[in-house]
Amino acid sequence: MTTKTHEQRMAAKKAVIDARIAKATEERGIVILLRGNGKGKSSSAFGTLMRNLGHGKTGAVVQFVKGRIATGEHKFFQAFTNIPWHIMGHGFTWETQDKERDIAAAEKAWEVTQELLQDDSIDMLVLDEMAYIFKYKYLPIEPVLAALKQRPKHQTVIITGRVMPDALVEYADTVSTVKDDGHAFRLGVKAQAGIEY
Repeated sequence: MTTKTHEQRMAAKKAVIDARIAKATEERGIVILLRGNGKGKSSSAFGTLMRNLGHGKTGAVVQFVKGRIATGEHKFFQAFTNIPWHIMGHGFTWETQDKERDIAAAEKAWEVTQELLQDDSIDMLVLDEMAYIFKYKYLPIEPVLAALKQRPKHQTVIITGRVMPDALVEYADTVSTVKDDGHAFRLGVKAQAGIEY
């Protein structure tokens, strides 16, 4: 390919992208779903939260499942920020093996979440591993969708978890699926601080 041909192709591509950018004029918070069986959903959510804070915006976190061990993300954000951070879970269901306790924890986490979804001072809310409460039918999806629709216009919400209800996928603005093409755990490598938690 000649330099001139390359320049022509890039100019044509730039024109298409510039036209798309010109059409995107709406300013509002969005709902982002990070789903799939691959590693990196929570990492992506917390990276986006860090980016948000870097622009001088506010944030909050509700962790629906994590709670048995101190995670690196919690330690980092608590050391360097003063954002509200709620660890509401008792661990994964195969660890707790107590459905009633898990449902009670999910309901309590949802109470906290509802308040944050009404808080006009919060620009970004991360609902880490919230998808599990739908998968295990600890909470119905309808009140969650209703609350998302009533949140402050500027507030962005990020929800993580492997499987998302269809109604939530249809409502969301951005949906990313993290695929598992391999994992060190299956090779016998134990979960490590700073990588898995």
